[in-house]
Amino acid sequence: MATIDALFRVEGLRVAYPHGRSAGRTDWVVDDVSFTLHPGEKLGLVGESGCGKSTLGRAAMRLLPPSTQIEGRVTFAGKSVFEMTPAELRQFRGEAVALVFQDPMTRLDPLMTIGEHCLETLKAHQPQLSKREAKEKAIATLNAVKITQDRWHQFPHEFSGGMRQRVAIALALLLDPKLIVADEPTTSLDVIVAAEILKELTRLCKEREMSLLLISHDLALVGEYCDRLAVMYDGKIVEMETVESVFQNPQHEYTRSLLQAALHLQTTEEGEGEREQGKQGEQGKQGKQGRENIAPILRVRDLKQYYTLESNFIEKLFSKTAKTNTVIKAVDRINLELVQGEIFGLVGESGCGKSTLSRTILQLIRPTGGTVEFLGEDLTKLSDREVRGQRRQMQMVFQDPHACLNPLMTVGDSIADPLFVHHMATPAEAKERVMQMLEKVGLIPAVEYYYRYPGDLSGGQQQRVAIARALITNPKLLICDEPVSMLDASVQAQVLDLMLDLKRQFNLTYLFITHDLWLARFLCDRIAVMYQGQIVEMGTTSEIFTHPKNQYTQRLLQAAPLLARQSKEN
Repeated sequence: MATIDALFRVEGLRVAYPHGRSAGRTDWVVDDVSFTLHPGEKLGLVGESGCGKSTLGRAAMRLLPPSTQIEGRVTFAGKSVFEMTPAELRQFRGEAVALVFQDPMTRLDPLMTIGEHCLETLKAHQPQLSKREAKEKAIATLNAVKITQDRWHQFPHEFSGGMRQRVAIALALLLDPKLIVADEPTTSLDVIVAAEILKELTRLCKEREMSLLLISHDLALVGEYCDRLAVMYDGKIVEMETVESVFQNPQHEYTRSLLQAALHLQTTEEGEGEREQGKQGEQGKQGKQGRENIAPILRVRDLKQYYTLESNFIEKLFSKTAKTNTVIKAVDRINLELVQGEIFGLVGESGCGKSTLSRTILQLIRPTGGTVEFLGEDLTKLSDREVRGQRRQMQMVFQDPHACLNPLMTVGDSIADPLFVHHMATPAEAKERVMQMLEKVGLIPAVEYYYRYPGDLSGGQQQRVAIARALITNPKLLICDEPVSMLDASVQAQVLDLMLDLKRQFNLTYLFITHDLWLARFLCDRIAVMYQGQIVEMGTTSEIFTHPKNQYTQRLLQAAPLLARQSKEN
C-alpha cells in the first residue's frame, strides 16, 4: 500500500522521561517504535504493565510534559503531528483523533455533570449546533453506551468506575473521529457492555473507514476485534503480525508466555476436574451441607443501599414525570454468607451495585437497611471509631489504584501507613515488612520501588502497590474490587497465584469482585451473579458455568471472549 494511503504513521519513535537517565545514558521508555495504520484498520497493542504502551499513545498525541525527550516522527494524513500549531492540535485531538484513557477520571471534571461534559465538547468543536441539537446528539451517543437520559444531571462521582468509562467512550465518539486511540477502554466494563461497545467501534471503523488503535492487556479481547496485533516488551515492539499469525505461530518468547498465561487462566473443560480439585480448599470440598455447619466469617442479611435523585425546580415545574424524586436501589435486599478460607466471587455488569455492596459491607457508606455481621459482630451497630478498629481484620483492594494512593507519599510510605494507623510496627519493622511485600507482588528490586511515587508507576504497577497495601496488615477478609483488571495475563497469573498462596498460608477469605468470568472461574469456590442491585443467581463455580439458570448469567457467559476458542478457530 502506498505511503500516501496511510492515515496514521509512527516512525522511529523514542520517549524518555526527565528522570530516565542513568550512568550517562538515556533510558528510553519507548525505544525505536514504528507502525502504520490505514483507514478502517484495527491494530491491537498488547504488553505487560510498564512496557510503554500508554506512553506510546500519549507521545503520539503530544500529551506528554514538555520536559519529556521525544525523537522520531508521527504523521496523521501525511501531516507531522509534532509540527502542528496549538490551534491545529486542538482540532487534531477530538475531531481527527479521539482518545479513551485507562482512567476515566483523567477525562472527567468532578465539578461538571455528565450532560455539561457532552455539551462543552460539542460547543468547542461544533459551535454551529444549537443547544437542542447538541443535547439530542449527546443523548443519542450516551444511549449507544447504555447510559440513560435520567443520568444527564449527575456528576462523575455518582457513577461506578465502569459507568464513568462508558461516559469517556461516549465523549470520544461524539465528534465522529477518523482514529480512536483507546487505552484499556473496557478494563472496568462487564463483558456484555464491553462487547457492545467494541462491536460499535468496529462497525464505525468499517462504515466510516475509521481506524482503531486498541491498547490492551487482554489478548482474547484484541484477538476478537482487531486485524493486526503488535506485542510490546521493554519499550520495543517485538512482534507485529495478523492476529491469526500471532495466535497460531508466536515468534517471540514474551508473546508465547502471554498466550500461555492467558490460556492458563481460561482453562477449558478438558482440565476442569483437576483445576477444581487444586483450587478449592477444605470448605469447597465439604459442599453446601458442610458450609451450613460452619459459622460464617461474614453474614449479610437484607442489605439495602438506596439513593434519592432530587429533580431540579425547572424539571418539577414542566415535567409530569419529575414531580417525585427518583430512588435508585443500588443494593436491594442482598443476602450472602462467606465461610473462613473461602473465595467468593461476585460478578455482574458495571453499575449493577457490586462496588457499592463492597463499600457498604465495609461500612465506608452506611446502609439504608439490613445487617452486616463480621466475626459475629453487627458492624451496622458499631460507632465509626469501632468500625475503624475492625478494618485491620478486613481490607479492600479498590478498582482504581490511582484514587486510593496519596500522590505525595512514596510507595513505601503508602504501604506502611496501615501498620502505623493500627499501631502494628515500629518504623524499622514496617520498612522490613514493606520490602518483603513489594517482592511478593512482583515489584523488584524492592528498594527501587520503595522510594518511588505513584505518579512514576504505570497503572498495573499502581495496582500491585494497592494490593501490597491491603495485605500488609494480614487481614482475615480481603474484599477485592477488580484487583487485577489492569494487569496483563502473565502478571495477572502471578498476582492470582500470590493470592492463592496467601490464602493457604493465612487461611484468608476473599470476596472477589470482577467482571471477568474466566478469572472468577479460575479463582473462586462459589459465585454470585448480580444484576440491577440484586443477586439473581448463586452457586458453586461449576454449577454457574455448566448449568446457568438465570437468563442474564447465560448472556454473560455467551459474551465473554475466550482465547482458547479463538486459537482453535484461527
